[in-house]
Amino acid sequence: MKLSKTNQKIDNNVCKALTIACESSLHEVAGFVWLTHRANYTNFPASLVVTCVFNTDEEVSAMKALQQDEFLRLSIQKQLVKVGVVVKNIKQCVRFDSEQACQLQHLGEWENRLALSIVKQKPNARRTH
Repeated sequence: MKLSKTNQKIDNNVCKALTIACESSLHEVAGFVWLTHRANYTNFPASLVVTCVFNTDEEVSAMKALQQDEFLRLSIQKQLVKVGVVVKNIKQCVRFDSEQACQLQHLGEWENRLALSIVKQKPNARRTH
């Protein structure tokens, strides 16, 4: 689905913000490898979903045990605010997943896996980070 010029500009800013958050988190959070986002721009920013991906489920559990999920959420939120995107509930916006789980459940097809998480929103999605 092609985005309007306004929504494309918003998406570009979201991509820039998330790229910064991603790059800084790569060095701070063990096992974190990449992130991506989806959004329905007719209901933005409420529809924004950021998925942080780790190599294994064990790394996701370890990250949560060390409360680094809070670090990731705050890093993402901080960068989004810098580009004018204010998310009301960052805990609902940011999700955690693993390459291992995607491989087991969706044969490594991230597009299919991510589509399931917000099917009702008819998301526009790109894996760019």
